[in-house]
Amino acid sequence: MVKQIPGFLLQHEVSVEPYLGSSSKGDVYGPPETVRCLIDEKTQQVTSPGGQIVTSGSSYIARPDHRPPPNSRVTLPDGRKTKVITIARADGGRLPVPSNTQVFLH
Repeated sequence: MVKQIPGFLLQHEVSVEPYLGSSSKGDVYGPPETVRCLIDEKTQQVTSPGGQIVTSGSSYIARPDHRPPPNSRVTLPDGRKTKVITIARADGGRLPVPSNTQVFLH
């Protein structure tokens, strides 16, 4: 059984609108979903799905089944809107560490 990150660590909530693609009117997003998470306001460099090195201004950690597509729109608790750059999954497997998904934001 995969151990998940404990719920008590997920102190924040963000609203995530999954990126569905683009149309002649601009980007298209799915309905917003509230996600419990732990926000990390740290600037770091990450590699985008296209292979570019970009700067992430913040990230959040959520349950391992949370996998928003790149370019999904995220509203942070303070009202700021940002977009998903990429995600990283940590799978604890049989080790006594929790599995989670880290979502890196612009």
